Amino acid sequence: MTILKTVGLAGLAAVMGVSSTIAAAQGDLTRRPTKLPDLVLGTEDNRYHLSHKEYQLETGKSYKLKVISSGQTEYAVKAPGFFNSIFLRKVEAGDMEIKAVSLTELEFEQEGEAEIYFVPIKPGKFEFFAEGLEAKGMAGVFNIE
Repeated sequence: MTILKTVGLAGLAAVMGVSSTIAAAQGDLTRRPTKLPDLVLGTEDNRYHLSHKEYQLETGKSYKLKVISSGQTEYAVKAPGFFNSIFLRKVEAGDMEIKAVSLTELEFEQEGEAEIYFVPIKPGKFEFFAEGLEAKGMAGVFNIE
């Protein structure tokens, strides 16, 4: 009985060792993000232009989204449902790397850009918008499957 138990435990340990090696071999998926098309806020010709109104994402996949303000007006980008449905890895703005648990908004008072690194963890349709400018067409949706 003890020989079977020892052999069984050794077999279990071997299987666990192989499966943990496979997982480690794939690496940290948050470190290889898929670059999304830039989200550009405003242009010289139209301060209320939004370059993309829809993004298609998958849960468990790492992404990088660059948000660029043209500086034509102030933009406060909000996406409350979306920000609550992602794992936020970091935000890069200027020469800074910001590590936080969540976001409330990205506010641009002038020309600038910020990159958001994240992994969607909850499926659904989540709206994003420039606060106060939704009626001018500055709204879109993140579709997460």
